[in-house]
Amino acid sequence: MTDLWKLSAKALAERVRTGKAKAVEAVESGWEGPAKTWESDVHAILAADPKARASGAAAVVDGPLTGVPVVVKDNLCTTDYPTTCGSRILAGYRSPYDATVIRRLRGAGAVVTGKGNMDEFAMGSSTEYSAFGPTRNPYDLERVPGGSSGGPAAAVAYGLSPVSLGSDTGGSVRQPAAFCGVLGLKPTYGRLSRYGLVAFGSSLDQVGIFARHVSDVATTYTSLAGPDPCDATTRQTPAPDVSGWDTGVRGLRFGWPANLWKAGVETDVVRGLEEAAEWLEKAGAVRVPLEFMPGEFAVATYYLVATAEASSNLARFDGVRYGFRHADSEDVRALYTKTRSEGFGPEVQRRILLGTYALSAGYYDAYYLTAQKARTRIRREFQEAFARSDFMVLPASPTLPFRIGEKTDDPLAMYLSDIFTIGANLAGIPGLTVPVGLTASRLPKAVQLLGPEDAEPTLLRAARAIEVRGDIARMAAAHETEFAWPTKR
Repeated sequence: MTDLWKLSAKALAERVRTGKAKAVEAVESGWEGPAKTWESDVHAILAADPKARASGAAAVVDGPLTGVPVVVKDNLCTTDYPTTCGSRILAGYRSPYDATVIRRLRGAGAVVTGKGNMDEFAMGSSTEYSAFGPTRNPYDLERVPGGSSGGPAAAVAYGLSPVSLGSDTGGSVRQPAAFCGVLGLKPTYGRLSRYGLVAFGSSLDQVGIFARHVSDVATTYTSLAGPDPCDATTRQTPAPDVSGWDTGVRGLRFGWPANLWKAGVETDVVRGLEEAAEWLEKAGAVRVPLEFMPGEFAVATYYLVATAEASSNLARFDGVRYGFRHADSEDVRALYTKTRSEGFGPEVQRRILLGTYALSAGYYDAYYLTAQKARTRIRREFQEAFARSDFMVLPASPTLPFRIGEKTDDPLAMYLSDIFTIGANLAGIPGLTVPVGLTASRLPKAVQLLGPEDAEPTLLRAARAIEVRGDIARMAAAHETEFAWPTKR
């Protein structure tokens, strides 16, 4: 067994490129090391295949991620693993093609090392709604890892891979990143291709990146971002250059909407915000207090837009075209009804019903059209805030990781877990969760950085300033930061 799993993706790729380690050793290090200790308890992975890993390691090419193992969320299509979306209705389904981001990962030299667990069809905030069992938080096995990309986040947290991919429709990368103590980037809408990402809410979905180091987020983003002829929603201009992630934040202004956490936000989350702000100021950034209230409209708007788009997108899973088909159906109507009733879990059925109602004749203008108008207003409020600041600092979640089962009987309480993240999806802007340390009870605490469209370079510079605690002398790339590993309780 080697300790290669402790390295950053950048350092690991360098070892493989220079012949100091073999690609297969780099890929298997996480499985031979931390996975033996953690995976049976955490359940971060839905599908793993040693033969697929060996085949991938034997075929690696030179690139920025040569030999780097990457866990990918189970709603990203892969040819060498099943793609189930955490749902019985797609159990055993294998895609005939790779998603564009998977193809680009392989082109950068990376190896897909497993498919990460998730809330069914990315609908959830705790990874408790997976049809194949929940994922647990490596920092406290009695608590959730966040969701819906809880599996990929937990895998990076305990060391199976230095990088993983998730999807973020309303915070599904940023909230689990906060709960698992890792970085989580939701790029600007249209910067990463959605081709091969099983759709939930098409105007909101975006592939996101988990990593333990800011440099690895930048490297992975550069490898994946860019126009894609297979996805008409990708932006046709070149992706912003993030190579200056270690150049500091001197002179940048960060918005400080303290009105958002006057009530309803846990004390440890607020302490994390204050610590991050102090480190940013120490590194030369300027705090700009401002009032910001999109949360008043964002939750209602999001759950109308997202459920309406979900009801349309999930209509294709009917027992005829994909996956599970009920075996005892006397006619087509019964086939659809029984297949979808048994194939989908309760949260997915709830959201399909909500979305179908919002789109139904007589209610469309009252609900869906009104939500689209509110979405435009939210987008303008973000634009006004970014006219006064280069980026904003706010919570990724109002709470620390909550206990398993604590919110599953209260859907509204679960939906409110995303109150600080859904605005970025509605506005199409980038967001980045940055860990700031552990609480006295050793639970991760984190902050979220938001910026205007294509502000990924600014967000990564700010994340680096937080990563080095505002110490300008350690800002350069050569000073790789240490990572606080979880310890099993």
